[in-house]
Amino acid sequence: MFTLAIVGRPNVGKSTLFNRLVGKKLALVDDQPGVTRDLREGAARLGDLKFTVLDTAGLEEATDDSLQGRMRRLTERAVDLADAALFIVDARVGITPTDQVFAEILRKKGGTVILAANKAEGRAAESGFLEAYSLGLGDPLGLSAEHGEGMAELSVILRPLIEAAAKEDANDEEMDEADFDVSVSEDDGETEADWAPTERRPLKIAVVGRPNAGKSTLINQIIGQERLLTGPEAGITRDSISVNFNWDGVPTRLFDTAGMRKRAKVVEKLEKLSVSDGLRAVKFAEVVVVLLDADIPFETQDLRIADLAEREGRAVVVAVNKWDLEENRQEKLAELKEQFERLLPQLRGAPLVTVSAKTGRGMDRLQEAILRAHATWNRRVPTAALNRWLAGMLEQHPPPAPQGKRIRLRYATQVKTRPPGFVVMCSHPDLMPESYSRYLVNGMRVDFDMPGTPIRLHMRGQGDANPYKGRKRPEASRLRKHTLGRRKD
Repeated sequence: MFTLAIVGRPNVGKSTLFNRLVGKKLALVDDQPGVTRDLREGAARLGDLKFTVLDTAGLEEATDDSLQGRMRRLTERAVDLADAALFIVDARVGITPTDQVFAEILRKKGGTVILAANKAEGRAAESGFLEAYSLGLGDPLGLSAEHGEGMAELSVILRPLIEAAAKEDANDEEMDEADFDVSVSEDDGETEADWAPTERRPLKIAVVGRPNAGKSTLINQIIGQERLLTGPEAGITRDSISVNFNWDGVPTRLFDTAGMRKRAKVVEKLEKLSVSDGLRAVKFAEVVVVLLDADIPFETQDLRIADLAEREGRAVVVAVNKWDLEENRQEKLAELKEQFERLLPQLRGAPLVTVSAKTGRGMDRLQEAILRAHATWNRRVPTAALNRWLAGMLEQHPPPAPQGKRIRLRYATQVKTRPPGFVVMCSHPDLMPESYSRYLVNGMRVDFDMPGTPIRLHMRGQGDANPYKGRKRPEASRLRKHTLGRRKD
């Protein structure tokens, strides 16, 4: 599919235009320059045109290994990967020396460049719009990403480029079909019972953790390319960046999130936006990888992040990073397992794997744990087996009788998956102690092999209670009065 990279110096409105093209507020937008640091990919739509758009970091003049230098190299890589670059300048500010430097870089690359002057609404932008001709990149396109002006003109420019790219893709597909046998046997069909990730519904994985735990480095190691910006500085990632790729035959979408600090320390508006974006990624994901630092694992914030994922009903995998720096690994691993069981009892049995995002060690174990957690998250228990199990649990440990009222558990059924949810029909569900519900949930984990996954258990009463409870019975009252009157006679 045709790919368009939006480039330009910081604070010219690239992310605002990206959000308009994809029709959602995916990229963080703020008056502060330099908010975007990573490449963000989105499915854009402009009229009847469909294409892929890349939001990039603001172009800086730094060329060293500083944060700005690494951001610039990542943006230049996006230009090389894209079919065309949309070079944005600020019509209100006019052409700056930085704009001229990067216009020269784009000319030397020799690719297709579309020049656009953003914030072109109003008379204050007229002089800056005219200055854009001096860049030597053709006629500038006047835009207002904030108000949607110039979108029709942009579609006119993009249409022939997208149609040409579509013809090339069609020709490539014809060559592939001629060279390879792409026939599919009848046995290759997928049944509804054997649900598995597909290109349209990929396995969604969110990587979360404290700042500088190595989340972006881990994702780069998994996908095998420097797709996300990394470095020794804490808090590099700001947006929740999603990356689509095929992980050993499994269609996957990975979400990299901003590091989450304690709420009391999050004071800047931009960091609050980043953290809320990460929390939203947790809700979209199916499996959440909680990444810990081997030097300081299971800090209070790590426990809160893991508890958040469990409360949202997501399958959880705990990964301990920087394992290559650990010397006493056996002792450390035993200590980690003890801490995990003690500090996170609600995730008892969830996978705990050790990895090194820097060297790639443990990636196969991590993938295996993720797929196993996802399969458990989708598990369905037959009703007959569930009720046989319930009878055994009742025989082993009957429910208590609070306030002298005996609680009868009649039958159980599974009402949902993702995560598994069960309903037990019983008498007096409001009197059921929480401890007995935990007893049943822990039994399910062991007997139906569902370690670590969130299990939702609801007690529900049946409609066999006394229908006259809490109501007056006038018939009985009249009968009683009639009987007393006859006795007096």
